[in-house]
Amino acid sequence: MSDAAGSLVRTAYDAVREAVLRRELRPGQRVTVRPFAERLGISPTPVKAALAVLEREGFLVSRPHAGYFVAELTAADMRDIYDLRSAVDALAARDVARARSPELLARLHELLAGQRAALADGDIDRYADLDRAFHQSIWEGSPNRRLLGIADQLGAQLRLGRNVTITVPGRPEASLDEHAEILDALEAGDTAAAEHATRRHVTQVIRALETALNSTN
Repeated sequence: MSDAAGSLVRTAYDAVREAVLRRELRPGQRVTVRPFAERLGISPTPVKAALAVLEREGFLVSRPHAGYFVAELTAADMRDIYDLRSAVDALAARDVARARSPELLARLHELLAGQRAALADGDIDRYADLDRAFHQSIWEGSPNRRLLGIADQLGAQLRLGRNVTITVPGRPEASLDEHAEILDALEAGDTAAAEHATRRHVTQVIRALETALNSTN
């Protein structure tokens, strides 16, 4: 594939992925090529290539003779993704604790304070955005470039599912305490404590997910 062709595929990939994550395309909805090709001013070929990539990454599913559809995550899918996130997040936390970058630690303090303020204001959307930014910042603090790509992919896939954990009474407040515990370990440079706090946090998220899903069944 030429650089020009690859660039067009990337443009189409970014556009479709963003539409899925912003829920302009809803879970289960069919994804058609022509609207994206016309919007982006490109031929259908790179759009089709982008849809194939998104299927491999778990954002879309292909149905014979029907085309591509936005993936619908089951509870089991989300548990599997969180299990993987636990391992990736723990590795990133160890790296950050080892480096103890003053700039990154200051950024994490800002994000945690922002989360507390958003929750106090009842701004759940902003709280959720800052929650993602907190974890994203830790991923970016790892020197392992492959880790960042994998973590970003898993985080994006989770956004396909329903954000139900936030509906569990007391869960947002508990999450802030867990973030504070992670940050304390990072500042102390305690790699083992940072890994333990991170894994504990993800475990609690999984439990909240199960509680929320059980309550809706």
